[in-house]
Amino acid sequence: MNHFLRKASFSFSRNSIIRIIAIGTAGSSLLYWNANLDLKTAVKLSIPALLREHLSLQGCPSFVSSDHWLFGYFPLFLSRVGPAPAGDITKEAPVAVGDGAKPSCGCLGRDSIANAAAKVAPAVVNLSVPQDFYGLSTGKSVGSGTIIDADGTILTCAHVVVDYQGRRVTSKGKVDVTLQDGRTFEGTVVNADMHSDIAIVKIKSKTPLPAAKLGSSSKLRPGDWVIAMGCPLSLQNTVTAGIVSCVDRKSSDLGLGGMRREYLQTDCAINAGNSGGPLVNVDGEIIGVNIMKVLSADGLSFSVPIDSVSKIIEHFKKSGRVIRPWLGLKMLDLNEMIIAQLKERDARFPEVEKGILVPMVCLW
Repeated sequence: MNHFLRKASFSFSRNSIIRIIAIGTAGSSLLYWNANLDLKTAVKLSIPALLREHLSLQGCPSFVSSDHWLFGYFPLFLSRVGPAPAGDITKEAPVAVGDGAKPSCGCLGRDSIANAAAKVAPAVVNLSVPQDFYGLSTGKSVGSGTIIDADGTILTCAHVVVDYQGRRVTSKGKVDVTLQDGRTFEGTVVNADMHSDIAIVKIKSKTPLPAAKLGSSSKLRPGDWVIAMGCPLSLQNTVTAGIVSCVDRKSSDLGLGGMRREYLQTDCAINAGNSGGPLVNVDGEIIGVNIMKVLSADGLSFSVPIDSVSKIIEHFKKSGRVIRPWLGLKMLDLNEMIIAQLKERDARFPEVEKGILVPMVCLW
């Protein structure tokens, strides 16, 4: 730059040099070098359209790409940013993007979370089930749910609406449902699956109800933005946001016994009352059902993937319950006495010293 200014000082007055420096440091301007052995080294300065009327060199009406001034061995080309003549327009090569990605910066806009939440919010409901323990009132089981069909089908957690811990529930399958707009309904538990902790509640309305769209959880990746919605502590219309931490957290990793299950792990803030509420992507689609959190830690929340939920709903529609295949095996631990008895019965019994004999297999 010092060499550039020394060369420029021989051709222009002090005021002209100041104007050049002002142009070079103007906001949104672009300065770059063009190395060409035939044309020597060139310095090019691109000027925004907003500045073109106020920035000019003495003796030159405007800055266009064809104008140039020679500063010693450095030809200086000045061009303004704006519409170019039709003959000078050059098409840029397309930029490669990932599969399914839109040709944009890939960043969240200021309204991305709000717009996604607004799509689902009218369908998010508050659920309340009165409970007692041998005649003594123990309060209410409070949770959330999502209307997934305009006919009043509500998706929620089984432990919110069913006698999940063997306690006597006075509601007899009845659930108090409150919509976002304040309307209340009495719902009925239609289906519930304890293994997956998914249940369906039905309400009746004379008019179509707002319903949320089910998405897909198969393409989720760690780091994807998600939104947890529901009624924590009965605080209706609560929205929190976070990212997916793990897409296939196994139940055994959480110390949960019984049938193997997989969950979506997120860092969304959820609390008591969020159970059954939707986990939503930035497109406003349900990709999970919030089910639990780790009490002794922050940012460890878990949801049932919507792909698993969709299969459960199909089972509900076909047979009213989830039918899972079972394999039953009758096994016998072999020892010397049992092996001797088996050889007496059948001389073809193999020569073994230990093992397990499976005399019966049941599949249903």
